[in-house]
Amino acid sequence: MPISVPDQSQVSIAEKIVEALTRDISEGELIPGTKLEEQALAKRFGVSRTPVREAIRMMAANGLLDIRGRRGVYVTQITTEELAEMFEAMTEIEALCAMLAAHRMSLFERLQLEEAHRQCGLAAEARDIRTYIRCNEQFHEIIYRGTHNRYVADIARGFRFRTAPFRNTRFTSAESLEASYEAHKQIIESINSTQSKDAYAIMRSHSSRSGQSILRSGLAESGAKP
Repeated sequence: MPISVPDQSQVSIAEKIVEALTRDISEGELIPGTKLEEQALAKRFGVSRTPVREAIRMMAANGLLDIRGRRGVYVTQITTEELAEMFEAMTEIEALCAMLAAHRMSLFERLQLEEAHRQCGLAAEARDIRTYIRCNEQFHEIIYRGTHNRYVADIARGFRFRTAPFRNTRFTSAESLEASYEAHKQIIESINSTQSKDAYAIMRSHSSRSGQSILRSGLAESGAKP
């Protein structure tokens, strides 16, 4: 039986759709449980349904979307227990990322991290929550890349994508932005000191506190199933 190979131009368009929808999910524009319509997505992106379907397939494979047969496609919902398990695993993975980055980050990557932190500070000062969320994601992404281990980085990104709609609910005030910014300052100091054990401990503490704070909040309002 011949194997169907997707047209490369369609794949490229599909990847752009994946990027846009992933960003919408991570920023809370599409909350867990939201139903997606192929026709509406095709109209939004000005494309046929073919790349839309490919994008949906790619996102379902990553756990971001749930294909429910004839009932349609939904932004994935998870139970409170599943979310707790994700945060538990994510805490250890992010700590490992910080530990590896402390040893392996180049000078240029360290400068990138400091710039991302500076941008976070500007967003926090302006009380611009949406911009802060984007800068915060970039801050962590630079640390993932700084591990110079694509497998560890990919696992960390996977957890970050899946938990983004819940993590970002904690950014609701100037105080929450400032607290995150101050925690990042300690992470940078530990990474730049090349003290891997300190970097591991500080990142683990930061990630754990964030997860626990979210689990104590109103998850049902954020889309988690009790």
